[in-house]
Amino acid sequence: MTDTALPLTPDYDAWPIDADLDAVSFTARLVTVRWSDGRVSRYHGIWLRENAADETTVNPATRERILDLSALPAWPEIEGAEIDAAGALCVTFAPEDRRLRFHPGWLRAHDYDNAGDPEAPLVPVTLWHGGPDAGPDTLDASGLLDTDPGSEAEEGILAPALESVLGKGLVRLRGLPTDPGSLEAIAHRIGPIRDTNFGGLFNVKAKPDPDSNAYTSIALPPHTDLPTREYHPGLQMLHCLENSVEGGQAVMLDGFAVAEALRERDPDAWETLTRVRWCYANTARTTDHVWFEPMIRLDARGELLEVRIADFLRGPLQTAFEDVEPAYEALMALQRLLRDPAFAIRFTYAPGDLVIFDNRRLLHARDAFEGSTGHRWLQGCYMERDEIRSRYRMVQRARRQRRIGVEA
Repeated sequence: MTDTALPLTPDYDAWPIDADLDAVSFTARLVTVRWSDGRVSRYHGIWLRENAADETTVNPATRERILDLSALPAWPEIEGAEIDAAGALCVTFAPEDRRLRFHPGWLRAHDYDNAGDPEAPLVPVTLWHGGPDAGPDTLDASGLLDTDPGSEAEEGILAPALESVLGKGLVRLRGLPTDPGSLEAIAHRIGPIRDTNFGGLFNVKAKPDPDSNAYTSIALPPHTDLPTREYHPGLQMLHCLENSVEGGQAVMLDGFAVAEALRERDPDAWETLTRVRWCYANTARTTDHVWFEPMIRLDARGELLEVRIADFLRGPLQTAFEDVEPAYEALMALQRLLRDPAFAIRFTYAPGDLVIFDNRRLLHARDAFEGSTGHRWLQGCYMERDEIRSRYRMVQRARRQRRIGVEA
């Protein structure tokens, strides 16, 4: 019987067909296809067998893999390959004698033979500097909570906000409610909140007997939050409910831009801060969080992964004797850059403002304020980078689904 419908894919995503399969050839372990636009793609048989969408490979209810390759009777070899009437790639595998079909849109999207960097950021990373006229990307989000979750209207507000956070590490949303606790509903439009010893939602305002400098009216130097944790939160949200004080301007810097400037101007300091593990400690009355990590961390490809900077949360340096003075020299070189106004943007919170920023990239600070002149009340919460990436992928998926619907 000829298949006339496209097969499922091994995931829940939507994969538009931008080019059709035009021709196919094969050897025992390789399938080669030519597309209608001239591209040639090669797929290993073992890769195709593991990524099939049939019920022997994935659970159809969850789309999670159930195939154990080592349980196959032998290495899967290709007995036949063709393009069926629906335009799908059909491959017959031995020794199973199993015919499996592959969606052309999915195959094209996962063409590792012609792919660029599979780990490239969802949104290109843009480093930025500050200055007197600079400010965060600012968007009107006044109707966000009136939209249906997952709707195109919600996407219209969230998508550019997510892109700003993924690309620049920062966005400011305006026009949101100022009801205490409304931050929780806003945050859940992106993903779950991360609880810490400060709770799920925390209140940033001066209070008696504070357990953090944030809960005073003093100035705060540029820092990332909770560097004392093995995995410090990836995102922070600060929602302004009230602000009538004199002073208290927010200050933000792109920690990646500062780190790159240090690499260019003082390579020795850069190398030291990517290598020496500093002690970060928050030994409060009821908790005792301690972690050791470099101030600048790179990923496996040598790209910036995170900065971990908070002078008021550094414990005593515990490192090799010969690294102590170079470490402090590097620290002071970094501190001088952090004081350079060319890196900073400054702004005043207005009630209803919500700032979302990458806490493993952005440094935030605050000018001192005079509490007797009024009230300053921010509510905050933390979230993981994973959640904003997941939410943005869902936005992209919805766009592809609408596109397929239009084409159909």
